Amino acid sequence: MLTVHPYAGTQVALATRHGKQQALAPALARIPGMSLVLADDVDTDQLGTFTGEIPRSGSASETAVRKARLAIEATGLGLAVSSEGSFGPHPVAPMLSAGQEILAFVDTVRDVCILERRTTKTNFSHTTTRRLDEAADAFLARVGFGDHAVIVRPHSTADAQAPGPLVKGIQNRADLDAAISQCAAHSTDGLARLETDMRAHLNPTRMREISALAHQLASRLATLCPDCGTPGYGLVDREPGLPCGACGDPTRLTRATIHGCARCPHRSRHLRDDNQRSADPTFCDYCNP
Repeated sequence: MLTVHPYAGTQVALATRHGKQQALAPALARIPGMSLVLADDVDTDQLGTFTGEIPRSGSASETAVRKARLAIEATGLGLAVSSEGSFGPHPVAPMLSAGQEILAFVDTVRDVCILERRTTKTNFSHTTTRRLDEAADAFLARVGFGDHAVIVRPHSTADAQAPGPLVKGIQNRADLDAAISQCAAHSTDGLARLETDMRAHLNPTRMREISALAHQLASRLATLCPDCGTPGYGLVDREPGLPCGACGDPTRLTRATIHGCARCPHRSRHLRDDNQRSADPTFCDYCNP
């Protein structure tokens, strides 16, 4: 006998100003009848902006959960999903950039909060310029300008409380040229700072990564706890200690993953699903101190 999934036919609230429903809705629809309801009255920018006019007051995960709860309050629904991203140096290769995307799924009926996250590819970058020269063009090509928007601001200002113009969402050369001239004129060193616009609706690379994470979340929601039947059974911890392939000492790499329920104490241990049973000696503190 087929069992109907607890979330089948449910509505899930989403607060977004940046079109993230296009990344989330197809993935969540893998659970039959699950659909999104936009919480249009929630201004998510008040929780923090990438450009810094409004600082994020908590961590990315805290902000994601808060955003989901605001969507629940605005719609009166019992379920909500939200997205939050952070960008900076790659955790393993600091010379490269990486993103950290988080999806929060909040179920107030079951008192469940599920966080899914992944390190992502990103075009996150910046440069400085006085004009649209060869170096600026190389930067624009590297970040996918056109499909991907950029932001321009003065590189340096005398008064931090008066940072000067900030031009967002630029996707054509005419607007970019005008913004560079305006911002360079306001900068104490005559330079304009060009940055990638990381808002999802203006950054297709980021939108694709959110979509991939949404499918990861959908797979987790589809998995019921083998003990209590609550949706969302999945990864909750990692066990280090993958043995070095040369000396056998434990390394800091993951040996096994711990899956658990967001509602009850049930846990299960799983060896790596990539069948890797030893670590390269590069990651061994004894072989490569």
